[in-house]
Amino acid sequence: MAGGGTYFGPAVASLLRNVVANPGASNTPDFLTDREREILQLIAESNSTKDIANKLGISMKTVDNHRTNLMRKLNLHDVASLTRYALDIGLIEPKGKP
Repeated sequence: MAGGGTYFGPAVASLLRNVVANPGASNTPDFLTDREREILQLIAESNSTKDIANKLGISMKTVDNHRTNLMRKLNLHDVASLTRYALDIGLIEPKGKP
């Protein structure tokens, strides 16, 4: 305790900041919006930004924004990681498996 208050170490303080910044976030796919799941699936299916924008009737910039938000929410840093995540949660099926 410092001055009658409670002290949190750097790791706990960082976790608390993330919870406050993303109140609905968790480790399950349920915290993704329907649109984010849709974008994630299309990304994982190897669609380009332009293809996703055309399929959904949105701008390429909006697709980029959704991809950036997905990466931030999921703490992933590239499209390959997004694809692995989509596989892990069953959003897409592995190709080439009998």
